[in-house]
Amino acid sequence: MSMDRYRTLRWWSPVVVLGTGLWMCAVTTVQAQVVPGTGTVGRSDDFENVEWGYNFQWPKASSEDDGQTRAPLGRATNGMWNESPKRGQPDTIRRVDTPVGGLEGSLGSLYLRSRDTGIPGQPGHEQLQDDLLLANRNMPVHYCPNVVARVYLPPWHEWEQRAGVSFGMRLGLQAPKTEMQEVETGAFIFRRRRMEEVTVQEPYYPGIFIQFNSTRNRNYDHDHAQFVIRAGTDGRDIPGPTIEQPGWYTLGMSVTSDGRIHYYARPGVEDLTAEDRLMSSLPYGLQPTHFNTMFFNICSPDDGQTWSTPWIIDDPAIYYLEGGSRQASRDR
Repeated sequence: MSMDRYRTLRWWSPVVVLGTGLWMCAVTTVQAQVVPGTGTVGRSDDFENVEWGYNFQWPKASSEDDGQTRAPLGRATNGMWNESPKRGQPDTIRRVDTPVGGLEGSLGSLYLRSRDTGIPGQPGHEQLQDDLLLANRNMPVHYCPNVVARVYLPPWHEWEQRAGVSFGMRLGLQAPKTEMQEVETGAFIFRRRRMEEVTVQEPYYPGIFIQFNSTRNRNYDHDHAQFVIRAGTDGRDIPGPTIEQPGWYTLGMSVTSDGRIHYYARPGVEDLTAEDRLMSSLPYGLQPTHFNTMFFNICSPDDGQTWSTPWIIDDPAIYYLEGGSRQASRDR
C-alpha cells in the first residue's frame, strides 16, 4: 500500500495498523471484509435534482432530552430524508453546488448546519446534536449492509472554533439484550409481581465522527481534524487518524454477519478499497440482528448563538449483498 495515499492521515494511538489486519486491542480476528460500496444499492440520493427541497416542521423534535417528539416531523420533498424524533433535524438543510474536487459530474450536494441542537427555545449550553436520517427499510445483518458517503471538510478558518466533535456518520442497528423487568402474574387476590429475565431489542448507533482540534485549545499547536470511531467492545470511543488537510473525504462502514462493524476512510472521492479500512470492532459487545438505516449528526454547543461548522455531503448510499452471508462466505 502506498503511504502517500494517507499523507493527510496519521494515527494518534496504535489501535490498529492500517491495512495489515494486525490488532492491538480486544479485536483479534475479523471476518472477511465487505468493502463499503459492495453489492446492490438499496437507498441513495445524489442531490442532482435542482428542485430538491426539505419541509421543516418547527419546533423540531427533542424526545431524547424532554420526551417531546412534536409531530409531524420534517421530511425531504423526495421522501428520502426524515427528521430524527430523538434529536430533531439540522437547522439548515439545503441543496448547494458541489464544491471543487467532488465526484465527477456532480452538480449538487447537501449542506447541513445547526445552531440550536437541544430543546427548542431552551439552550442547554453543552455539546448536543441534530440528526438527519436516510429513509430505509430494516434488513437483517446477514445481508451485510454497508454505507458510503462523500464528505466535504471546509477550510479550517470556517470551522466552529472549538476543540470537539462536529460531525458524525452513523448506523442504526438493533441487537437482542437481556435485562430484568418486573412482570405481573395471576389475577385479583392472586396477583403477584416478580422480576423476570426478558430479551428486548436494543437500538445502538456506531459511527465515524470528525473532531476539530483547534489551536484555541492549548493542547494543539496547529489546527487539524481527527477521526473518532464509535465504539470499542467496552463502548468507549477510539481515537482514529488525524486529518491535516481539509477537502473531500470518502467515508464508509460495513456490517458483517459476525456482528462486527468495519470502518473505512480515504482522502478524495474515489471508491473505497480493502486498504482503506481503519479498524473493525464489536461495539458495546452487542451482536446486531437488524440494520435500520444510516444518518448524519451535526453538533453545536447549543448556546443559542454559535453555529456549527458548515458540512456538505454527497451521494450517501446504502448497499447490501443479495445473497447475504452466503456471498460473504464465498468471498473469503
